[in-house]
This record gives sequence, C-alpha cells and structure tokens, in this order.
Amino acid sequence: MTFEKILPYLKTGNKAVRTNWEGTELYVKLVPEGKFEGDILNPYFLIKTEDEAFSLWSPTDCDILADDWDLVSD
Repeated sequence: MTFEKILPYLKTGNKAVRTNWEGTELYVKLVPEGKFEGDILNPYFLIKTEDEAFSLWSPTDCDILADDWDLVSD
C-alpha cells in the first residue's frame, strides 16, 4: 500500500509499518491534535521500535513514495 492510501488509516488511529524496513521498527502512529500548557498541539507522528520507547518521526521522501506500507494489527 502507498503512504497516500495508508494515511487515512493513520488518521483514524490505526498503526502502520513499511514491510521493507529491515531494522527494529514496529509501527508508526499519528497522534492527533491536542493541548499542551493550554495551547494547541499540532498532530505528529511517533515511531515505536523494539529497543527504544517512542520517538518523533517524519516520513522521508522514500517513505512517502514507497508502496510497501501495511496496517499493523494490535
């Protein structure tokens, strides 16, 4: 699946991963808009890996153009 097709699923709370990632990446998740110290916090992506906690994630050009995205079931 392409990033363009996976994005609506991420927006509804689903998790996704690129099947060709060869590291410890488990999934990517979109955190919706929220509040921080009374101000709006814009949506952002997190990535979960096997060996670390969550980290901020921004898709690269390769991620956006890839067609190996898949949904992750809980």
